[in-house]
Amino acid sequence: MNFRDVFLLAFRTVRSNKLRTGLTVAIIAFGIMALVGIITAIKAMNQKFSESFSTMGANAFTVRYKERNIHFGGDNNQEIKLSKKGKKKEKKSNLGKQITKDEAVLFLKSYHFPSTKSISIFGNRNNIVSHEERKTSPNVALYGGNENFLLMNGFTLAYGRNLNRMDVETGRNVCILGYDIAKKLFREGIERAVNAVVRINNIPYRVLGVMESRGSTFGFNRDNLIITTYENVDRNFPSGFSFVMAVMTDDLRQVNEAMGEAEGTFRAIRKLNTTEENNFVLDRSDSIAEKAMKSLGFLTISATVIGLITLIGAAIGLMNIMLVSVSERTREVGLIKAIGGKRKMVSRQFLLEAIIISVLGAFFGIVLGIFVGNLFSMVLKTGFVVPWNWVFYGIIICTIVGLLAGLYPALKAGRLNPIEALRYE
Repeated sequence: MNFRDVFLLAFRTVRSNKLRTGLTVAIIAFGIMALVGIITAIKAMNQKFSESFSTMGANAFTVRYKERNIHFGGDNNQEIKLSKKGKKKEKKSNLGKQITKDEAVLFLKSYHFPSTKSISIFGNRNNIVSHEERKTSPNVALYGGNENFLLMNGFTLAYGRNLNRMDVETGRNVCILGYDIAKKLFREGIERAVNAVVRINNIPYRVLGVMESRGSTFGFNRDNLIITTYENVDRNFPSGFSFVMAVMTDDLRQVNEAMGEAEGTFRAIRKLNTTEENNFVLDRSDSIAEKAMKSLGFLTISATVIGLITLIGAAIGLMNIMLVSVSERTREVGLIKAIGGKRKMVSRQFLLEAIIISVLGAFFGIVLGIFVGNLFSMVLKTGFVVPWNWVFYGIIICTIVGLLAGLYPALKAGRLNPIEALRYE
């Protein structure tokens, strides 16, 4: 008998034992599903991080009082600072005084590197916006910026106009509405919000424009916000938060040079001498997403451990089932050997049965894992994700599992004495 005949015989045997095959395939599929599902979900999270934290582009950076805190475990009290050379060093929890409005404005005036510059400040996240008899829940976020704030943070306008320099310098009561707020207050059409007057905590504001929808990221709704000028937030909603400066260069290759000049400029503004460390942080926008994605690495390790433990259990179960199969089919093995079947052919048949069961488990596990993982990506509103490398790894792993689990039963079947096997009851 050639390999094709042995394979068809093994496949026919697997198909005839539906219950036994189904249970074993289910055990293997569960392990692969857990592995591929978690990896798929992690890839979706990485994609969302890239979209959320890299909106300014790789040619931009921020100057802030504290680095963004991104924690997925470990000691939350310890912070890490990135110097402009990329070296990591521990720093104390107190970075010094916060960045004031005067310091931020002086930075923009003193920083002459060819670039687009922005100032912003976070107001608070518990505002109520109303128009006539309609009003929002008390969870609207308020941000203050200048005329470049929308560009630097990846926002685009659906209707109306952006803030201009006159709005910023006078600090007058004008604002730009997030998509969800405009939709709730102006149900007849969000375009009607332009030039209308809304009240933010009972303070009247003229609406300049409405932003396009950006969806939500990890529980934060990016459409449930209002943007006004930083002068207006400082006057009407003093929050005590630190100001943030953002810089976008014209060329990616100029970013390091621009960050060096920004550091020197702001050190002079903060009156730091040459021996003092920075009491502010420079963040590249693309490094924020990179750090966030690296912090998800332990989830990949956990998924791998879970999947391997399940597969070890599945391999033991598969080997036991194949041993039972050898005992049940002793007379069949004896008959095959009696009519000229060789030991190698018998061993190969049982080995192929184990591999077929494992590969079937891999197939169903991969399909279910991708489906389960993409349910998470649907929640995050990212694109369809397929971890092709782990699809390949899953097939290889399950083939090895089937090979190892079926090796001993196959050898045992091949060593059976045909005369004793035919007399087996």
